[in-house]
Amino acid sequence: MADSAPVPAEELWVIENPQNKAPMQAARADAAELPGQGQLVARVAEQLVPVPLKHTDVKASITGYIATVDVSQQYHNPYSEKIEAIYVFPLPSNAAVNEFVMTIGDRKIRGIIREREEARQIYENAKRQGFVASLLTQERPNVFTQHVANIEPGKRIDVNVKYFHTLEYADGAYEFSFPMVVGPRFNPPGTTDGVGAAGRGDRGASGQKTEVQFLKENERSGHDIDLVVDIDAGVNVDEVKSVNHRVKMTRPQEGRAHVALADDDKIPNKDFVLRYKVAGKTVKSALMAQRDSKSDGGYFTLMLFPPESLENLPRKPLEIVFTLDVSGSMNGRPIEQSKAAVRYALKNMRPDDTFNVIRFAQNAQQMAPRAVPANEQTIPAALQYIEQTQAGGGTMMIEGIRQSLQVTPDADRLRFVAFLTDGYIGNEPEILREIHNLRGPSRIFSFGVGQAPNRYLLDHMARMGQGCAAYLSLNDEADDVMAKYFARISHPALTDLSIDWGGMQVRDVYPAKLPDLFVGRPIVVTGRYRGNPDNAIVHVRGKVGGEVREMPLAVNVSDAANAHAGIAPVWARMKIADLGDRATYENNPELAGMIKQTALHYGLMSAFTAFVAVDSSQRTAGEHGTTVMTPVPVPDGVRYDTTVPQ
Repeated sequence: MADSAPVPAEELWVIENPQNKAPMQAARADAAELPGQGQLVARVAEQLVPVPLKHTDVKASITGYIATVDVSQQYHNPYSEKIEAIYVFPLPSNAAVNEFVMTIGDRKIRGIIREREEARQIYENAKRQGFVASLLTQERPNVFTQHVANIEPGKRIDVNVKYFHTLEYADGAYEFSFPMVVGPRFNPPGTTDGVGAAGRGDRGASGQKTEVQFLKENERSGHDIDLVVDIDAGVNVDEVKSVNHRVKMTRPQEGRAHVALADDDKIPNKDFVLRYKVAGKTVKSALMAQRDSKSDGGYFTLMLFPPESLENLPRKPLEIVFTLDVSGSMNGRPIEQSKAAVRYALKNMRPDDTFNVIRFAQNAQQMAPRAVPANEQTIPAALQYIEQTQAGGGTMMIEGIRQSLQVTPDADRLRFVAFLTDGYIGNEPEILREIHNLRGPSRIFSFGVGQAPNRYLLDHMARMGQGCAAYLSLNDEADDVMAKYFARISHPALTDLSIDWGGMQVRDVYPAKLPDLFVGRPIVVTGRYRGNPDNAIVHVRGKVGGEVREMPLAVNVSDAANAHAGIAPVWARMKIADLGDRATYENNPELAGMIKQTALHYGLMSAFTAFVAVDSSQRTAGEHGTTVMTPVPVPDGVRYDTTVPQ
C-alpha cells in the first residue's frame, strides 16, 4: 500500500535485505529446546514457571467520570537464545487505546496505527530481519494480543499502552475496573474463530484463532502487577472500596484519593474493581467537553441521570425469568453465588408476580413450561430446583438465550430476563445477534458472576436487551446485588428517550439508539458539536407509562472544570462500538470499512487496525529464535480441571 511506509519521524521503518534474514521459528513451547536451558517451559520442583512477561505496571488517573490509564508490560528473556513473546490479555471493552510505545533501554519507539494486515506484515518483516518489534492486535473488544519479537538473552523490553474510558455509575457509586486475566472460553463445536483455552505448553490444542494458555492450579509464574489509581472527583469522596483486592489508600486532600495494590495481593488472577461515592446525592447530569483545535467545535460526553420522580412511581406486576449458567466454569463458588442471588429474588417476589427458572450448560432446561405465579407452593419448589443444580459441561449459551426469549408475551406484566453467568464463551457475536432477533418484549439484565467475568459480553447483552448489567464478585454479598436489581425494576424506566439539543449544534451522537433510563443507572451519550454552545438548554424527553416527561439541562462547554483531553477518543471508541454492535446483526459489508476508517483517523485500536513498533537501528544477534506463549493463571474461584481441556 502506498501509505504503508512510516516516515522516519515515526521511528518505525523496515528495509528489506535479502542477504541478512534471521528467521523466527514459531515452535511448540512444550517441545522447544534452548541451548543451555533444557525445555523452554521447565518443570521445576517448586512449580515456578518462567515466563517472558515479568511485570505489569498500571497507573490510572480519574477526573470526573473519565479514566486515563497507562499500562506498562515488562518483557525479559531469561534464556540463552532470543525469543518472541506472545501474551493474550484483557482491557476494558470500552477502552479507547490510542497510544503505544516500545522502550529498549533509553530508546523509545512510538508505535503507529495501521490496517491490521498491513501492521502484521510490517511486524513479520521486522521479525524475519532480526529487528526488535512489537505488535498489538484486538481479538475482541476486551481481548488483545501482544507480540514482541527478537528479545535477546538477558535483555528487557517494555511496552506501554495508554487508553481512556468512561466509568460505570450505579446506585450512587462510581466504579473503576481493570481486568487482569482472560477467563477460559467455551466455543461451540465446529468453530475456529473463537477464544480458546489450552493448558500451558499445549499450543494449538484449542483449535481457535486466539488461544490463552493457563497455568495449573499448583503452578505460579513470576509475573506480578502493580496498580495505582488517583481520583480527582472535584467534591469530597466517600466510601472508597476495593471489591477483590487488598489496597493501601491515602486521602491527600478533599476530593482526592490515592489507592494502590497491597504488596501481598499482586497476582493478576482477578479483576481490580474500585467503587467510590461522592458527597451528596448525585442526581444532576454531568457534561464534559473537548474543543477541536482544527475545527469550530469539539466533542462532548454527557452522563445523563434518571429523574428523581421515577422513584415515587409504583411498579407493575413482573414476570422474571432467572437464567442460570451451570457450565463447568461456574463450578464451585460461582454457582453458589448465583444460587444465593436467585434465592433472595424468589423470596422477595410479590404475589402478583410470575417467574420461571432456566438453567443451561451443554443444553437448556426450564423448571416449568411457562411462567408460574409466585406463591407458597411455587417458590419452595423453585428453591429446591435451584439447590439440586450442579455445574458441569460446556456453555451452550445460545440454548439458554432461546428458551428465555422465545415466549408468548404477557400483556399484563413487564418481562425481565436475569442472566447469571461468567460469560466464558468465544462466540459472542452469535449470542448478541440472537438477542437482537429474539428479544421481543423482554428486558435483559445480565449478572456477571466471578472474579474476572466477560464484561464485554455481559454489558452488550444488557445493552441490546434494553436493560442493565451488574457484577456479582465472589466477595460481594449476593443479597445486596440482587436487592439493588429489585429496587431498579420496582420502578418504571424512562423509555423512548429523545434529546432536543436546543442551541447546541450536535452531530454523530452515540449510541445512535438511546437506551432506557432506570433508577440508579445513568447513561452516557457522546457526540460532536459546532460553534460555542455556552448557556444552551438541552431538553431530554421520555415516556413513563405513556406519559411524556421532560428534563432540562444547562450546558456550558467553556467550563474549564469540565474539559478533558480524552473526549475525542472516547467518542470515536463509542462510534466503533455502535458500528460493531450493528455488525453482529446486519449483513452490511460497509460497516467494517466505517470502523476501520474511524479507527485509523483517530489512531485507535479496533478489530481492523493494529499498533506496530519496530526498532530498526540495529539487528539482533543470532539466526534462530523460539516463540514463547505467556501462560496465565486461571481466574480466582475457577477450577482448572472443569474449564481447560484435558
